[in-house]
Amino acid sequence: MSTDPAWTDEALRSPHEVTDKAGRVRRMFDAIAPRYELVNTVFSGGRDRAWRRRAVELAVVRPEDDVLDVACGTGDFARAFGRANPRSVVGCDFAHGMLVRAKGRPTGPTACCEADALRLPFRDGSFSIASCAFGVRNFQNLGTGLREMFRVLRPGGRAVILEFSRPANPVARALYEFYAARLMPLAASLLSGDRSGAYRYLPRSVVSFRDVAQMRAELCNAGFADVTATALTMGIVTVYVATRV
Repeated sequence: MSTDPAWTDEALRSPHEVTDKAGRVRRMFDAIAPRYELVNTVFSGGRDRAWRRRAVELAVVRPEDDVLDVACGTGDFARAFGRANPRSVVGCDFAHGMLVRAKGRPTGPTACCEADALRLPFRDGSFSIASCAFGVRNFQNLGTGLREMFRVLRPGGRAVILEFSRPANPVARALYEFYAARLMPLAASLLSGDRSGAYRYLPRSVVSFRDVAQMRAELCNAGFADVTATALTMGIVTVYVATRV
């Protein structure tokens, strides 16, 4: 395995434009998998769990629902959905190191599979909820990934996406961006032992990603309707819920 960092200074200038983004993202997540959840909890002040719980609430999970968690990572969002008692929860991710940890949890997804979000190995209309937490920003092609989520949903099914965003309040935005760009990358890299550049990629990938209005437009372009966006923690994260009609 290469010891070179997944994210170099050059690649970080335009992280969503690099042609080998998917490969870099896979290497990054395999590298940080062992301490991924610990770092998330520490540097969100424990808010990451509350964000996931709120997203599940907004999904309005029913006993007959079948949930697909795309880019499931270590399975924390899938586990949050599982606690809402749907019929089934399937997690998929293309980073093997993350998926190994998702599979090892007794309260994890009903099933896991190693798969690319841009080529989901499921038939059309297989699920009633397709979820993704902090993952769509990492897709090689956002439109393709959203259309795949649309494809595997049944009519009336919901896409539930939890993603970082930029606070609308200028003061909150300045404080958040200082923390995310200056303090967190160094401290998170030290805590995790990461050398992949993951925690330098995170703030760059957020500030250069779609804003809330653009993300809503992307969901509409993928075929979804009734798109809502709910800001959490001063807009640091946003929950998008969209329906396949």
